[in-house]
Amino acid sequence: MLKGDQTVFVLVDVQGKLARIVHESEKLVKNLTDLIQGLQILNIPIIWVEQYPEGLGPTLEEVSQHLEGMKPIPKLTFDACKNESFIQALKKSGRTQILVAGIEGHICVHQTSMGLHDMGYEVQVVADAISSRTLENKEIGLAKMKAAGMTITSVETALFEIMHSAEGEQFKQLIKLLK
Repeated sequence: MLKGDQTVFVLVDVQGKLARIVHESEKLVKNLTDLIQGLQILNIPIIWVEQYPEGLGPTLEEVSQHLEGMKPIPKLTFDACKNESFIQALKKSGRTQILVAGIEGHICVHQTSMGLHDMGYEVQVVADAISSRTLENKEIGLAKMKAAGMTITSVETALFEIMHSAEGEQFKQLIKLLK
């Protein structure tokens, strides 16, 4: 179970033209924005990475507009764990449970999740908030991560696990968001 005081969210490479051509791109963007806004309601820290932004372009505006005041960490490696700035941000969070979403599921999401898992973090991959150019590649990435011991979750499952209870102002905000 995800715990609010132990969870950090890692957003992986939702950038440029690639983000527009992945399988079910519009659904991905909707689920990511719901997830980001829900995590912000729940005060969960977010670490945001971009793969070679000079070449792939910036994070989609529909997503980045919800990350106001934050800056993405640029990377060249598919596994964000091979980037020192990412590792520093992760350690600074002090969290041990990592929620991961983004693109592509079989490349950067997979390799980053594996890197986090190998470092001893509890990794949960948000299946309805990741994608690849093809459904088959997304499914291959999810299968490999699950086989390696990572938990596969969904936007609503993750948010309600962190919430724990159907009471209070955060719950009301979350319900309004997800309607």
